[in-house]
Amino acid sequence: MDGKQFGDLPEFCDFGYIARVARVNTATIWSLAQGPGTPKGVRVRTDQLTNDTDLLWQRGTEPDLAGYEVVWRETTAPDWTTVIGVGDVTSAKIDLSKDNVFFGVRAVDRTGHRSPVAFPTPLR
Repeated sequence: MDGKQFGDLPEFCDFGYIARVARVNTATIWSLAQGPGTPKGVRVRTDQLTNDTDLLWQRGTEPDLAGYEVVWRETTAPDWTTVIGVGDVTSAKIDLSKDNVFFGVRAVDRTGHRSPVAFPTPLR
């Protein structure tokens, strides 16, 4: 285009940096693969007019599953700010309004690996 180069050209790549990014990505994928699966069937009860939040989910089948954690954050926060271990159960009641924060549930195995967080969908 009028003699100007554009696009990703090898002479402009920092291959040392690209290799470091690849190592970080590989370590992240390995860590996620070691942990339990994301909880399935995560629901939040919306059929009761209370200030509590009732969460329900299906128990995972991993043999080394230790339990679950409920996480939440303000609706404007980018990261989870609060974590509560609830044990090897399939429900939890949190003394906090479901209208004020985002909730999630994640699994934890016996060595401390955590699954990605599952967002609940409404149970009516």
